[in-house]
Order: sequence, then structure tokens, then C-alpha cells
Amino acid sequence: MHIAGDADQLCGMAVAIDVVGGKWKLHLMWVLAEGPQRFGRIRRMLDGVSEKVLAENLRRLEAAGIVHRELYPEVPPRVEYSLTPLGRDLNEALAPLEEWGDRNREILTARG
Repeated sequence: MHIAGDADQLCGMAVAIDVVGGKWKLHLMWVLAEGPQRFGRIRRMLDGVSEKVLAENLRRLEAAGIVHRELYPEVPPRVEYSLTPLGRDLNEALAPLEEWGDRNREILTARG
């Protein structure tokens, strides 16, 4: 992952947004917080995401150290995705954002 500019000069918010920005990454964090998941189950849980977009987002989160991809040498091969310790830490940091959304859901959706 590349963050434009001098990384030492970026605020923490810019670094975090670079990791979780986009339509599906926060949703992936929510799904993986429940524990290790296989690709097909993740796709079923995230209604509307294409296979290509899901794979791309999982690869980006893996490259950032947020998601771990475990390949089991079975026939057929089985792959599971889970949060790394860094990913679990990020998920904890996102919890207040979810709480804010829950508290303000009615106000925000009425304006939508």
C-alpha cells in the first residue's frame, strides 16, 4: 500500500482512512469480526459485492496487515480469512463509529 507524501507527516486519521477507505472494507471488517470466514460466506453476507471487488478488497486488507489469508492443503483447497491482531485493534477503534451511527441512525437516514 502506498500513502502519498511523507508518512511521518500524515495524521493518524489519514493513515486509517487509507487502510479502510472505500465502500466495502469497513463491511469486511464487520464480517471478519465474527471470526474466520470463507470467501463464499463473506460474499453472501455482503449483499451486492461482486466476486472481483471482494477479492480485491481482501487482497488490499491482507497487504496492509489487517487480514490474514489461511490456505488449507485439502482437496479442494479451503481458504479462510480472519483479522490479524492489527485488524482486531482497528476493529476496536471502529466500534465508537458504529455506536455513533446507531445513535444517529434516524436523523441521518431521514435526511438521506
